[in-house]
Amino acid sequence: MSGTQNLRNNPYKVAIASMIGTAIEFYDYYIYAAAAVLVFNSQFFPKDDDGAAMLLSLSTLALAFFARPVGSALFGHFGDKIGRKKTLVASLLTMGLSTVAIGLLPNYEQIGLLAPILLCIFRFGQGLGLGGEWGGAALVATENAPEGKRAWFGTFPQLGAPIGLFTANGVFFIISSVIGHDALVAWGWRIPFVASLILVIVGLWMRMTLHESHVYKEAEQQGKTKDAPVKEVFKNHMKPILQGTFIMVATYVLFYLMTAFAQVYSRGKPVLSEYGHAMGLGIQPNTFTGFLLIGAVVFGIFTSVSGVYADKMGRRKFLIIVTSAIIVFGLCMPLFLQNGTPMSVLAFLIIGLALMGLTFGPMAALLPELFPTEVRYSGASLAYNLSSIVGASIATLVAMKLNQHYGIIGVGIYLAVNGVLTLIALISTHETKNVDLIAMK
Repeated sequence: MSGTQNLRNNPYKVAIASMIGTAIEFYDYYIYAAAAVLVFNSQFFPKDDDGAAMLLSLSTLALAFFARPVGSALFGHFGDKIGRKKTLVASLLTMGLSTVAIGLLPNYEQIGLLAPILLCIFRFGQGLGLGGEWGGAALVATENAPEGKRAWFGTFPQLGAPIGLFTANGVFFIISSVIGHDALVAWGWRIPFVASLILVIVGLWMRMTLHESHVYKEAEQQGKTKDAPVKEVFKNHMKPILQGTFIMVATYVLFYLMTAFAQVYSRGKPVLSEYGHAMGLGIQPNTFTGFLLIGAVVFGIFTSVSGVYADKMGRRKFLIIVTSAIIVFGLCMPLFLQNGTPMSVLAFLIIGLALMGLTFGPMAALLPELFPTEVRYSGASLAYNLSSIVGASIATLVAMKLNQHYGIIGVGIYLAVNGVLTLIALISTHETKNVDLIAMK
C-alpha cells in the first residue's frame, strides 16, 4: 500500500488536468457541431437543394455518436488493461489529429464526392477520440478525489463540456464578427479546426505530468486487472450498463435540443410547414451564437453546483429531482419557442442549460461508481457513449420532424418521454455515494 501512496496525484492537479483535457476534446467536438449548422451544408455537399444539404450536414453529426461506443470499447479495453494515463494521451491525439484534418480538407467543389466521404471519416475519428476520453477523465478525477467529495471533483472533467461549448462558439462568433459571415463560410471556419493543434499540445503536456491512478495501481498489484475487460463487462455487468445508458438519455436529448435544434429553429425562416407549424423564427446567426455563449456560462456554473449537492444529498435523489424538472421543462417548451422572440429564446437556453448542468455534473461520479475497478473504464465509457446513440445521435433530426408535423409541443413531449426513461433508470439503481471504489466487487 505504501508504494502506491507515494505515487498519488494531488487531487486538485488531477482535477484541473482532466478539466483542461476534456475542454480541448469538447472544443474540437463542438466546433464541428457549429460548423455543421453554419458552414458544412454549403462546403461539403451539393448546393442544388439547400434543405437537403442541411439535412446531410446535420446527419454527419450522428456518425460520431455511433463511433463513440467503439472508442469507449477500444480505449476502455486499454484503460482497464494498461492504465488510465496512457489511454488518455492516445484519445486526445485521436481527437486532435481528426479535427486538424477536417480543417485542412478540400471542399466539394474541389474534390467532389471525396470531400463528404473524408469529412465523415474524420468525424468518425472525432467520435472515437471522445468515446475514449470521457471515461478516462472521469476516472482520474474521481479515483483521486478526497473522501466525500467524489461528485464535486467529478464535475471538473464535466466542466470541459461548457468550456468547450463556450470556446467553440466564441471562436465562431469572433471570426464572424471580424471577417463577416460570408468569409466565415468561405474559409474562416478552418481557423478553429487548425488552431486545435496548439490546444492538443497543451493537453498532452498536462497529461504527461500525471501519475497513474492509485486505485488502478492497487487493483493491478492485487491481480484484479482483466485481459479482456470489455468482454468481462458485457458478460457480468450488463445491468449497470443498461442503467447507466438510460440514466444519461435525458441529458443527451436536452443538450442537443438546446444547442442544435434550437439553433436551426431560431435561425430558420419564419415560414409554416405543410402541416401549419412554424419552421423558424428568423433570428440572426450571431445573435443566437451570443445567446449560446451566455447559456454556456450558465451551464458551467450549474455543473459545478451540482457536484456539491450530489455529494450532500446523494446522486440518486438529486438526479431524480433534476430529471423531474427536465420533464416539466419539456412540456413547457411551447411557452418559450412557440411564436418565440429573441428574449424568449434566451430564457429557454438559460433555463435549459441550467438543468443541463445539474444533470450532467454528477454523471462523472455516478457512472464509474456502478462498476468495479477492473472494468470501470470500459463500463462507464460504454454506458456514457451507448447513451449518445439512444439520446443524441438523431435528437436534432427527430426534433425537426416532430416540429414539422406537430409543432414545438411535439418536441417538448419528446424531451419529456426521454426524461421518464431516465427517471425509471434512476429509480432502479441504488445510491452510490458511499461506495468504496477500491473495495467494490
